[in-house]
Order: sequence, then C-alpha cells, then structure tokens
Amino acid sequence: MARKGSNSVQVRHYNERVVLEAVRRLGQASKADIARAAHLTPQAVAGIVDALSEAGYLEVRGKRFGKVGQPSVLYGPAPDRAFAIGLHIGRRSLESVLVNFAGEIQQARVHDYAAPEPDRVLRRALEDMAALTTSLRPEWRGRVIGAGVAMPHFLHGWQGELGFSDVLVERWRAIDLKAELAERSPLPILFEKDAAAAATAELVHGIGRSHASFLYLSINTFIGGGLVLDGGVETGTHGNAAAIAPMPVGPSGLAGVPAPDAPFELLLRRASVYVLLRHLRANGIAVERARDLAGLPDAARPFVAEWQEDCSRALAQALVAATSVVDVEAVVIDGVLPRAMLEQVVRAVAESFALLLPEGIVAPRVLAGTLGRDATAIGAAMLPLYAVFAPDSAVLAKRLQAERRAPMAANLT
Repeated sequence: MARKGSNSVQVRHYNERVVLEAVRRLGQASKADIARAAHLTPQAVAGIVDALSEAGYLEVRGKRFGKVGQPSVLYGPAPDRAFAIGLHIGRRSLESVLVNFAGEIQQARVHDYAAPEPDRVLRRALEDMAALTTSLRPEWRGRVIGAGVAMPHFLHGWQGELGFSDVLVERWRAIDLKAELAERSPLPILFEKDAAAAATAELVHGIGRSHASFLYLSINTFIGGGLVLDGGVETGTHGNAAAIAPMPVGPSGLAGVPAPDAPFELLLRRASVYVLLRHLRANGIAVERARDLAGLPDAARPFVAEWQEDCSRALAQALVAATSVVDVEAVVIDGVLPRAMLEQVVRAVAESFALLLPEGIVAPRVLAGTLGRDATAIGAAMLPLYAVFAPDSAVLAKRLQAERRAPMAANLT
C-alpha cells in the first residue's frame, strides 16, 4: 500500500484512511506528527483530523507540553469505534481474540489439542466468533466489522515431525476449511498465512513504528516467516513469501538427533519449538507444549541452553542466505517462547550472525519482537481492520487515471 497522501479534493476519503493508518501506527500523535507521517500538508491534516474526531474515529488523548508555544493536542484511535476478531488456527491450539479499533485485545479464548481435528477446529472457530461478539455491549455488537483467520499454508504437513496420523492428513485434504468458515460465518472473513499475520501485527503495533522493512521470524511449533518491505507486508505470488522453514542449514549438533538424509538439514528441524520439546523429553523433562516452558525446573536449563545454541546457529546461517536476497533494516524474532528464553535466542543469533556475515551484505539489526504469542491472532484481527480502514493505492490509482482521462476526452470532443 502506498504510504503517501495527496491533497487533492477528489481523494479526500483516501487521505482520511492515510491519516487513520498514521495515527494507528503512531499510537497517539499531534496534528503535526500526523502530517509528517502521512506526507500531507498541516492544513489538510487539520481538517481531516477534526472530521474524523467528529465522526468518532479519533479521540483526544491529552496534550504534549513543550518549552515553546501552545501545548499540542494528542489524538489516538477511538477504541470503541470498531472491533474485529482474529483467529489463529495452529497445529497445537486455536487462539481467538477480539480487538478494538486501537488494536487492543478485549477478550481472548484458547483451545489446546493434541492434533487439529478439522471438524472440531471448524466448530470451535464458529463458537468463538459468536461468543466474542456477544461479549460486547449489545449496542456495540454491530461494530464488529469482520474476522481474520491466520493459519499455516500446510496445516497437515510435516506429519512425521508431529506424529499426525494418515487419517488426519486425509481429512484435511478432504475439507476446504476456508470455504466452510466463509459459508457458515455471519461475519466477512479474510485469510492469511500465520507468520505473515504476525508480521502485520508487528508492523502496526510494534517494531514497524520505527523500521519500515524487516524480516519477521516466528519461533512457533514450526519456525515461520513474514516479510515487510517499505511499510507493507509482502505475501508473494502464492501467498507464501518468507516461508523460511524449508531453508537449508547445517546438521544439528544436538545429541540424539539423526543425521539428515540430504547434504543439509531444514531450518524447521533445528529452530522449531517441537524440536526443543522433543529434546527436553528425551532428557527426562516432562513437557508437552510450549506453555509448559515458562515453568521448567532448574534441571531443564542445560538442555534448553543446548537447543538455544543449536537453534541460534541455524538461524544465523538462514539469515546469511535471506539477507543475501532481501535488503532489510532489521530481523525481528518472536514467537511462543517465554520472554527471557526468546531474548537469549535473539542475542545468540545476533552474535552468530555477526561472525558468519560475509562481505557484500549490509547487516540488519537483530531484534526481539514485541507481541509474543498473541502476535498471530492480533495480526489476523488486523486483516478486516485494514480491509475497511487502510488506504488502498489501487483505488487511488483508478481515481487519478479517471481524472486524467476526463480532460483528454473533453479535448477530443
């Protein structure tokens, strides 16, 4: 999406969306801040902000006092003006969230499962959408503008790593979950790859406020990736951009991990949470899912450290390959790991990456994400909010083309 506005009267509605997006990313801002972020004149922004405030989309958040002149009035999104639902359908759990117009979680529901049974996932998703909608005040329920669904491209894939049965895989192949949800849901539904949705959330509510281009890595059941360039999420021709899980890396150094069949290993088999859980269980630590990692006994620390080192080296190798192809300001690493554990991985990746970095690559910063395990569900909820309220450069282009054609046609008559 284009990030620059226009002061043309004919594209005022587009500029209103540019202003809304700027405010949502800034969190709260003065009219001058918004003008700079939206690349609009202060006069245009003043009129748009006043109109959006009167319509209930923006609210006054306070004042900023400086040393010179009058204090600046700060504006932010009016939280109760609109709501959206986000569903993260994963291989081990379903998470549903209700977010307000400011992107804040109002309600959340989590359902764990050993395996994602298609019928159960479909039923839970529909039940959660209904429950989250009815959790609002009756007068606000009509403000739920839609639902976003984030899920892996190949939910039933890699069955050997997770022990999924052949029957389960066939059931997933036989069902079109997207079509079933779209048909049965009373709300409009949008779909996105899970890691791309998480990258969207980080773009709007996290590191995207200071970095316009970054590679996003999500350490989840399986490692996943998303790509943000110039302030927009790039999904690729098949919606699978930055699918970093199959990237080739060196063999694992963990004891008990079999050597790969190929000359290389896949990043998925070194930098995924299922590998950590399997390593802990192999060493006598009772742990079943990622949520258990927050309460591990002291005896687990050496084995966690072993996985962190192995994971970090693999990620550093992958980053050398990725940054040889895509030039970004930062690499953002987040996911379901406990915060302290994640930050240790991020530091180790940065150190290994610096040692491996060859000449000819401008090294991006390696940073920890800001949203943690909620990023994917929040990103899913951002899909309908973006569809309704974000600027659409394609619409703007059509309008401008129509404006250019009109005087040409007049000259020909």
